[in-house]
Amino acid sequence: MKGSTRWILFGAAGLIALMVIGLVLQGIRNLLWDLSYWLPPWLVGPVLLIGTVLLVAVVIQVGLPWLRKWGTQRQRRAASSPQDRPAPTSSRDAAEQSLSSVDRLLERLQNNVARESLLQERQRVARELERGDLVLVVFGTGSSGKTSLIRALLKEIVGDVGAAMGSTSESRSYRLRLKGLERGVLLVDTPGILEAGQEGRGREQEARRQASRADLMIVVVDGDLRKSELNVVQSLSGLGKRLVLVLNKCDLRGEEEERRLLQLLRQRCAEWLQPNDVIPASARPQSLPRPGQRPVQPPAEIGLLVRRLAALLHADGEELLADNILLQCRDLGSAGRDLLDRQRTDEAQRIIDRYTWISAGVVAATPLPGVDLLGTAAVNAQMVMEVGAVYGIQLTRSRAQELAVSVGRTLAGLGVVKGGVALIGTALSVNLPTLLLGRAVQGVAAGWLTRIAGASFMTYFQQDQDWGDGGVQDVVQHHYELNQRDRSLQDFLQAALRRVVEPLQQEANKRLPPRPGPRAAEDASDRGYREP
Repeated sequence: MKGSTRWILFGAAGLIALMVIGLVLQGIRNLLWDLSYWLPPWLVGPVLLIGTVLLVAVVIQVGLPWLRKWGTQRQRRAASSPQDRPAPTSSRDAAEQSLSSVDRLLERLQNNVARESLLQERQRVARELERGDLVLVVFGTGSSGKTSLIRALLKEIVGDVGAAMGSTSESRSYRLRLKGLERGVLLVDTPGILEAGQEGRGREQEARRQASRADLMIVVVDGDLRKSELNVVQSLSGLGKRLVLVLNKCDLRGEEEERRLLQLLRQRCAEWLQPNDVIPASARPQSLPRPGQRPVQPPAEIGLLVRRLAALLHADGEELLADNILLQCRDLGSAGRDLLDRQRTDEAQRIIDRYTWISAGVVAATPLPGVDLLGTAAVNAQMVMEVGAVYGIQLTRSRAQELAVSVGRTLAGLGVVKGGVALIGTALSVNLPTLLLGRAVQGVAAGWLTRIAGASFMTYFQQDQDWGDGGVQDVVQHHYELNQRDRSLQDFLQAALRRVVEPLQQEANKRLPPRPGPRAAEDASDRGYREP
């Protein structure tokens, strides 16, 4: 049944093709007949050939750009269509899809420096996706015992212990294996946080950078959390990472004091940590003196911490790793979108600046009898189309005109037109003679209103073609107030003086009659005239 249906469709398509060819040949025959009636026989062939060439040229000139535009739009829709992409079944699949979206962002970035920086970060995240170790970052205040804790975990000395605050000036990594865990574990010792001075702030930034790449974070404290330390723990938990809080140096306090501190820490961090993720430890217990002999160094008390880490990594290690990579991919995508948004903003602003001075020049050259600036400068459909294209939105001319009219009516309804003309007129009246003041005010005000309208359209496209809860009135009012500020208005007026007012002055000077020279004055005195 399916085979017969296919043959019927093929036959119908062939019949239609034969009919179209027949109609084309009949049209050519009729054209030849008409040409032979009006032209000599030797001229019919060349005329038909020239006409065919012109027709083909017109079709190519009009059709090829349309086909390219249609193909580009189709590719964009296919690339951005979520139903064409399978839904991710795991964090790894979601991470790979995020990296693919970053690749599409890279193709659209024009700034070579920004694109290269984003590309390097994308390659790093891709390598992270293929890595084998689970990364545990040890994070804490200076001299809280981070390096001592790592030494105890590795059962060997891995760094200077007991030095002054800030002894760990850069990140260091150490690798170990836990029994029953297929993946290795990479311990990262970071510089201390909350240190004073420029170097301390730089080390803290490095520590936060390392923490943002961790699968699991271990925050080490040696007492109750101060407000600044509590803020750090809160900000780290806000990264979306699993966190374990270690109360170190428990050997320096009694059991009752230890229980009190643990309960206090669990209460303070209840919003971000589970109670069993607040763990006591003593990474380097205080040595015990012996009369006449060397002091005894007790072993580290980190059994609770080791068991908790092993339980977390065995149960949730793969999920922690995948979630961490997915989070990094999403952060990378956000950074790429921010770069693209800045690129779009700069490009749209250049378009608005161009139309600002086009509108100002047109109105200054052909002033209107009244102050009806909306139809000529403040609202410009072509500007709307070009700004929309920057944000990947192709508008028809009718839709662009609708948007332009809506903003124009809002400008008029809010009194921005009259207020803008009065504001510009007051600012220019001290610099211009009365002869040029009217034309200059109209031209500069037209450019200023175009600037406000263009900024309003930028907001509309940035918000996915939505004016927001306050509607177009709030958007226009907001940009009117921004452009009315002293610094913004002064910068605009300085540019307007160069681009609009000075050309008007030069044009006026050319139209003035020349001043009489010495020779003309002598001729006037000979004829009985005197100079005033």
